Amino acid sequence: MITKKVDGVQNALQGVKSGMTMMLGGFGLSGIPENAIAELVHLNINELTCISNNAGVDDFGLGLLLQKRQIKKMISSYVGENAEFERQMLSGELDVELIPQGTLAERCRAAQGGFPAFYTPAGYGTEVAEGKETREFNGKMHVLEYAFDADFAFVKAWKGDAAGNLIFKGTARNFNPNMCGAAKITVAEVEELVPVGTLDPNQIHIPGIFVQRIFQGEHYEKRIEQRTVRQKH
Repeated sequence: MITKKVDGVQNALQGVKSGMTMMLGGFGLSGIPENAIAELVHLNINELTCISNNAGVDDFGLGLLLQKRQIKKMISSYVGENAEFERQMLSGELDVELIPQGTLAERCRAAQGGFPAFYTPAGYGTEVAEGKETREFNGKMHVLEYAFDADFAFVKAWKGDAAGNLIFKGTARNFNPNMCGAAKITVAEVEELVPVGTLDPNQIHIPGIFVQRIFQGEHYEKRIEQRTVRQKH
């Protein structure tokens, strides 16, 4: 069996260059590829186009790349908790494409499945649909949306094996599964990398065919954006 395992994040990100388009899994700070993001910061590449639901917070996640002005364009569904993202967008320093969250997920999934485009009713009659082809289906207007074309997809899973099979945990099953196989190269970082045959086939969320490289990540912080606790009674 072909092994997808690579030693460390440096080897996993071989071939990454300035000007590339990258998908990054996660929702807020949940299930983000922390090690891959840290290495992108370290590599000091720039002019990146990043496809991600949002951009983390100011000092963590994709916010670290924004701080160093390494991102040229963000394709996201919302600004979230990142004040620097908001500032760069409003000042015109950062090119931002905001699209409906479901459309963002589906454009990833279309790329994963090899579909060039699809129609969706989301955004019809709004700025989202400006300049796009529209068509009526069953009496309802739809907007034509195209699959993403990305160079790399960086995802984070709970467990994986050397063949690239992945299991996600909890809310890390947000954009991560849809981004697997949706770019030319998918890099998966996992909390625990196990030998092939260890994972129960019935528990695998993404088969290894969608992953080109896999490595075991280190030092996960797993931050929480807004921590809320129940008051004592």
